[in-house]
Amino acid sequence: MVTITDRRSTDAFLQLYESHGVDVSLRTVGSGTAVQETLSTLGLERTEKAVLMAVVTEETWQAARRDLRRKLRIDVPGTGIAFTVPLSSIGGKRALMFLTEHQTLNWKEESTLKDTRYELLLVIANQGYTGTIMDAARAAGAGGGTVLHAKGTGMEGAAKFLGVELVNEKELVLIVARTPEKNRIMKAIMDGADKKAGAIVFSLPVTDTAGLRLLEDEESVAETSAQ
Repeated sequence: MVTITDRRSTDAFLQLYESHGVDVSLRTVGSGTAVQETLSTLGLERTEKAVLMAVVTEETWQAARRDLRRKLRIDVPGTGIAFTVPLSSIGGKRALMFLTEHQTLNWKEESTLKDTRYELLLVIANQGYTGTIMDAARAAGAGGGTVLHAKGTGMEGAAKFLGVELVNEKELVLIVARTPEKNRIMKAIMDGADKKAGAIVFSLPVTDTAGLRLLEDEESVAETSAQ
């Protein structure tokens, strides 16, 4: 489960998750990229963001999502978003039990995900090129994004495969997009972003979301109008 919210709201989210037996495994700081036109939709303005990551079971997510909507009003613009990304495996039963401690865990067969409504786009790029990446992404229909700062490792062979030198200072851009728009946005980033960004982009399926209800309502209205 990934949560992106304003840093000032971090404690409220942590307390809610703790009430559901969720210990946040990773907490870091990012910055929003959304322009003014998208603020009312995603609430990812240019302020410092808290990015919280935790391993949750399906039952825990369903309960937490209800409280995110009822208690923290996550669907109100500006509150933030939360979404889940599937884990295909975890290294060892002991690690799994540690990460899901205090949560109800039901064992079931591995399944193949399909027909997900949203995808998480991850863009790894050289530092300082977020603007050109987001300009390209927005031109293809993307909303806001969140930027995390990182250091690259093991990039010595990048020039051979990608034709660019990837410096150590990196920016990781996270964009949640509708699945039908994914390929268009990814292509726009690859073709339209500054080549010096050395952008690498890939996607992960998002199994569920909270905080994107306005987008979902707009999608429903559009589908109804088309019928």
